Amino acid sequence: MHDERFPGLHRRGFLAATTGAASLGALVLTGCGSGSGSAKDTDREGDGKPTKGGRLRAAFAGGGAGETLDPHLANLFADAARAKALYDKLADFGADLSARPRLAENWEANKTLDRWQVTLRKATFHDGRPVTAADVLYSYRRIADPKQAFRARASLEPIDLDTSRATGERGIEFVLKRPTAEFPNVLAAFGAYVVPENSGESGGFDTKPIGSGPFRFVSFAPGRSAVFRRYDGYWEGAPHLDELEFVVANEESARVNALLGGQVEYAHELDPTSARAHEGKGQIAIVRLPGSAMQGFAMKTDRAPFDDKRVREAFFLIADREELVDGALSGAGVIGNDLFGKGYEYYADGLPQRGQDLDRARALLKQAGAENLKITLDTSAVAAGFVEAAGIFRDQARKAGVTIDVKMGSKDSYWADILDNGTLCCYRSGAMPVEAHISQRLLSDSTTNATKWKHKDFDALYQQAQSTRDKTERAAVYERMQRRLYTEGGFLIWGFADWILGTARRVKGVSAKAPANTLDWARFDKVWLA
Repeated sequence: MHDERFPGLHRRGFLAATTGAASLGALVLTGCGSGSGSAKDTDREGDGKPTKGGRLRAAFAGGGAGETLDPHLANLFADAARAKALYDKLADFGADLSARPRLAENWEANKTLDRWQVTLRKATFHDGRPVTAADVLYSYRRIADPKQAFRARASLEPIDLDTSRATGERGIEFVLKRPTAEFPNVLAAFGAYVVPENSGESGGFDTKPIGSGPFRFVSFAPGRSAVFRRYDGYWEGAPHLDELEFVVANEESARVNALLGGQVEYAHELDPTSARAHEGKGQIAIVRLPGSAMQGFAMKTDRAPFDDKRVREAFFLIADREELVDGALSGAGVIGNDLFGKGYEYYADGLPQRGQDLDRARALLKQAGAENLKITLDTSAVAAGFVEAAGIFRDQARKAGVTIDVKMGSKDSYWADILDNGTLCCYRSGAMPVEAHISQRLLSDSTTNATKWKHKDFDALYQQAQSTRDKTERAAVYERMQRRLYTEGGFLIWGFADWILGTARRVKGVSAKAPANTLDWARFDKVWLA
């Protein structure tokens, strides 16, 4: 989308518009999660020794005049990138989607996993005040306000904030409503940023926001520009850049043109076609962030024909995953194995890779009395590759005697429409821990259970995993759950798409290992200009 009040800020007209203040990019997130451990410059192989100075201009898709720097309202890619520059969280996700300490120096649970002691590291806000336990509790209570629609509110639900307390200036005792082994994932939740105590009442988030992140506020005009400057007192070390500016380019072609024309040095979210056209040509650098988006089909397990697990297995075997990755993702990804989170912590990577077996698929359909099956596949242009994937899978299914009618849905209502309606649909998810995927989508009371997978014994295994203190034993429970999903689940996960960035050749220090929305994604404090 683009804001017609600023007609020069889309397509090729963007090139002439960037001489003045440029508006800030944003794009709806499809899944949450957040990044890699403490990023070190040595992780950026071949980039040489970092140099200080300069302003980096980063182009994101636009968010319009209603933008805000309130980090608890972050809901878009540009929101997340800005919030990461200005603020920090107690924890964030590593490239494998395990929680890593950030403002929290360490954490420790009691034996029953329902009380966690968190010790803060020594860090300061941009005005010199220390980050304290009072600031953390204020931030979490603000997020949890039932009158507000802060995204992290659901993630913080396990915490009893009425009884949680400060045990000192840098100590916090979090009291939980239930045993939770993966409590650090709560601390790393998307949008759970720490702000100074009472800052929400001052209304200064868009005029003079104060955080503890690597960059401090310079200026912000919603829908026009956002400029931040290096914070020399940052606890992890001052950024290499002097300044960071977010620039808007609502369409992918505008971001590419701005990068090629030298108006920006960093372009977020390029499509595979653009990447192929410019990769290796020397003018710009293409960075692929692997494992950023799961791609698949969701089968409703509570209704015919997918209430028969033999039909679900047949559909697993119909899929030619290589063809789907090549055709729907233009090869910008890797094949899946019907489980979420390839490469993430707890992913069951020991299961055999499933391949196409049309003879076995036809036999299973015959056993289930589903020969000559006719079914509707819901899709939409709401996400890249959905329409292409639907067409490819329709052709694959025909070879097994299945007739698929591809139905195009509205981009505006697709996600709501497919949650309860239909029987088979295109589906995707961004990066999040395997544990979060299970809790949000695969429990009987999960609010976004697109496959209607509801099994009390499966729920009990999740509770067992959450109350298992030993990590090895907990991993074994998660593997048991995934083996069942692999055999009879409702998600046909055929691939994992790369997230693609473009940068000027002189931009160094950009991580190529972190999925989108993880800590090392948009880590502008670790980037430098050669």
